[in-house]
Amino acid sequence: MTTIFSIHIPETGSSFPCKPQESLLFGMVRLGRKGIPIGCRAGGCGVCKVKILSGTYTNGKMSRAHVTEEEEQNSFVLACRCQPSSDLAIEVVGKMRKNACAPLPSTTT
Repeated sequence: MTTIFSIHIPETGSSFPCKPQESLLFGMVRLGRKGIPIGCRAGGCGVCKVKILSGTYTNGKMSRAHVTEEEEQNSFVLACRCQPSSDLAIEVVGKMRKNACAPLPSTTT
């Protein structure tokens, strides 16, 4: 059985599933919002910066131009380099904030 964690964005009330070995960025794409930029996917561009509000995670190497050591100690990470080890609550703070936190279009008929 595969573990799937729930990643919650309190600001919008949105949640998305994410596997332990999967980056938050790839899970975030499942939100279905247009324009979530994927960027470099390797921790170098800084587009996907988030702050972990609660939960546990692991993260890989990130560019210090985008996440300083002090920021990393305060739970800022790049979503492309972060994998959950529990359910998480996150705040989107990078350049993708506008798109990731935008309301979904209504589907009225």
